[in-house]
Amino acid sequence: MQVLSCIVLAGGRNTRLGMDKAFLEIGGQPIIERIVERMVKIGDDVLLVTNTPKQFAYLGLRMVGDVQPGQGALGGLYSGLLAARHEYSLVVACDMPFLDLKLLRYMALLTPGQDVVVPRMGDLLEPLHAIYSRACLKPIERVLARGGRRIVEFFPEVRVRYVDQREIDILDPKHLSFFNVNTPADLDLARMLARDR
Repeated sequence: MQVLSCIVLAGGRNTRLGMDKAFLEIGGQPIIERIVERMVKIGDDVLLVTNTPKQFAYLGLRMVGDVQPGQGALGGLYSGLLAARHEYSLVVACDMPFLDLKLLRYMALLTPGQDVVVPRMGDLLEPLHAIYSRACLKPIERVLARGGRRIVEFFPEVRVRYVDQREIDILDPKHLSFFNVNTPADLDLARMLARDR
């Protein structure tokens, strides 16, 4: 399996929940800790992209700030890839409490010959649950330089392997890998789901 860096993006604003989503407790554990537990089983280089490193210092992770602040998730991805120690990096958001190791390992197997490995559910892509190579850095720079903010904007310039729903269904039939916590209702549902896992 491809040796990976693992990048957790923890720079989003959390206005709807009134606190940092990374520290919301699911199953008696902050989401960020649930994520890190899985990341250390996937790669030997776990990196947090955050502009508030003091909050996360207790995790003992390597941390970097945004190279170009204010550029959203695309800027966070760029900063993480610049700092990553390996050619390929698994990139996830800090509000995804149900990452599935089987799906992540399957995605890692798909990296040879690709620059991006990204799940696709119908027409919906999951760019914050994807693997990126260093070859993405220059295309990302070009998107940022023209004021682009969406991760998928650079995809036409690189080799992309889409992981389609039929593949995902085998490994994560409930698609909980892509569940993220944005609202109080999401938080309630996540806590209920965690009781069943």
